[in-house]
Amino acid sequence: MAPTCETALADPLMLDKIDKLFACGVGELVDLPQIVVVGDQSSGKSSVLEGLIRKPLPRDSGLCTRFATQIVFRRAKVEGIEVSIIPDKDADAQHAVRVRKWGKKVKDLDSQAFVEIMAEVHIEMGLKGHGEDDGVKRPTFSNDVLRLEISGPDQEHLSVIDVPGIFKSTTEGVTTKADIALVRNMVKGYMDNPRSIILTVIPANVDIATQEILELAMEADTVGDRTMGVLTKPDLVDKGAENRVVDLIEGRVRVMKLGWHMIRNPGQKEMSDDTLDRNSLEKAFFRNNVPWNALEKDKVGVDTLRVRLKEVISSLVKREFPKVKSEVRIRLDARQKRLADLGPERSTAMDQMAYLTRMASQFQRLVTLALNANYGADDVFKNNVHLRIAPAVMTRMKTFSDNMAQGGHEYEFLHDSSGGASPPTGNPFASMNTFPTRLEFNVEGIEEVLYPDTEIKMPKPLGMETWLKGVFQGNRGFELGTFNTTILSTAMKQQSEKWTAITRGFLSDIIVMVHRFITAALGVVCRDQDIRVALENTLSEDLMKRYLAAIENAKFLLKVESCDTPTTLNHYFNDNLQKSRQGKIMAGMKRKASQITSFGQPSGFGSNMDEAVVQMKDLESHVKNMSNDEHVINDIHDILKSYYKVSRKTFVDNICKQAASHYLLHCETSPLALFSPVWVSELSATELEEIAGEAPGLKRMRIQLAKEVDSLREAMKILARS
Repeated sequence: MAPTCETALADPLMLDKIDKLFACGVGELVDLPQIVVVGDQSSGKSSVLEGLIRKPLPRDSGLCTRFATQIVFRRAKVEGIEVSIIPDKDADAQHAVRVRKWGKKVKDLDSQAFVEIMAEVHIEMGLKGHGEDDGVKRPTFSNDVLRLEISGPDQEHLSVIDVPGIFKSTTEGVTTKADIALVRNMVKGYMDNPRSIILTVIPANVDIATQEILELAMEADTVGDRTMGVLTKPDLVDKGAENRVVDLIEGRVRVMKLGWHMIRNPGQKEMSDDTLDRNSLEKAFFRNNVPWNALEKDKVGVDTLRVRLKEVISSLVKREFPKVKSEVRIRLDARQKRLADLGPERSTAMDQMAYLTRMASQFQRLVTLALNANYGADDVFKNNVHLRIAPAVMTRMKTFSDNMAQGGHEYEFLHDSSGGASPPTGNPFASMNTFPTRLEFNVEGIEEVLYPDTEIKMPKPLGMETWLKGVFQGNRGFELGTFNTTILSTAMKQQSEKWTAITRGFLSDIIVMVHRFITAALGVVCRDQDIRVALENTLSEDLMKRYLAAIENAKFLLKVESCDTPTTLNHYFNDNLQKSRQGKIMAGMKRKASQITSFGQPSGFGSNMDEAVVQMKDLESHVKNMSNDEHVINDIHDILKSYYKVSRKTFVDNICKQAASHYLLHCETSPLALFSPVWVSELSATELEEIAGEAPGLKRMRIQLAKEVDSLREAMKILARS
């Protein structure tokens, strides 16, 4: 009988697309609307299926219950049956390829043909054959899915999934406790799909309170809006127990939103007699037998079950189809991103070198943009402060310069409370008695090249003359009216003792900034954490050498400025020296200065220095009052003050330009230049494998993701077809 509009189960176009989504394997990735028939073993599931699809299913003990079977009925002009296997999503690649290649096309599915096909399916799935015992250990059940696609002009467009019946007892030599758990998890997996309509098949002659399958359905469908109870074998209900079953059907106990339904199972004799019509026998049974003839007509019989399912699945498909399309797109995007994050396949040394070379080129691009402060060229600079290295380094250089100018000397020079320099602006430590040498926290992995933080005291405001006198007296020779140049070296070394700690702190902070940049940039160009860690470990030794090179340069500059004989050709030294000496003379003269009165006689000092005069006798006494040692100490002070100012500025410039900028940022051997295409090209095959080689788990993930992407792309094509 051809189907009518009344009994068609849903929009054929939508159902056809759902079936094709199942066939391409996307049902493992996206929950698809489906009818799942579940029940205990011998619950009568097969009879329910036969009634729904209007075709008897050949029975052979042990063959049809080892795996899920998807039966797809499709309306077509030509009759035919296609049999195929959908591999489990977790199956290994070899097994998946083998079972996908297998398939059969037959014109009809009689009992003998069905048995032969099932035997082949068991072999392809690698299952233990019925009654087989060849000593080879094989599983009894499989998560692969057998797909039967039955086409013809009189077929209804319908898809149902029959899963193995759950069981509690093992059969020696056939099933094990592990099989019990496997089947239970398989059944539960299909039921947990929120888009499944669960047909819970239960014999009417048992106590439903003892039925595990009903409890599993309630766990999977807590709301109860997609579960329908189907009672079978009403002819086996004990006398006196009928009212309990009627209460279920009428919804007085164990209430479910989709309700209960009852069908009659054909007996063995009826199934073997082709002249008997199942529908006629079932209708006669519910018409003539008490109390079943009193039940509502739309709650008994397989024809009305089909109508009820039509309403439920039509509503479900129409409601969920747009969501399915959306989920397919979302999952495809997610899988493609995960696959892209893995990067290209890296099975050979050439693949690995090409992969790391691309990564190194991207890294060097970030270095160039960062050092040029071209932060608008890439969005990665917006939210990652560690990548904005240029302004951070410049700010730290300014603080270093200010700290050296304001607090780098041990004693304040005479006549200048700031050591010969104007008080720096913007230094947060300018008004404090001490200041720290470090402003950045250490980072893990490079602590051995970093110096600890030290509190530096500001220069002593008093004591310069006493200190210089001690230096002079402790180092003088037999010079007359002058001093040994070693005295100036000694004084310079002691006056600049703080330079070492301040410089160490500054350079440690720059190293921290550089290392944080490298870590952040690697995080941008390399999303794979395992590869990033391996890369950092391989780079670490050479990075440490380059950090130490900058530190050695700073040590060299410190030695040159504070330990060698003071030498300079800078004309500012002479300018500063002359100004210092003139300043002292002017200060002394001010104390003796007076003004000429209108009568030509000197008077007290007024406000107009241009008109001030000094008497010769006062000038002579000013010079005579200083001893020879005082003259020498004054000269040492003035020379030291003038040289210190020039030396400090030169030293600060050299540390910033050489140790920080050149060694740590810009030169070809800087830490930032290490990870480059040239460095990658010099790696050995072993090193390439250690850094970029794919672990077995990663290879499996890549294969699985590629397979899922293919399935989802095919699904998108299916959904896009009109």
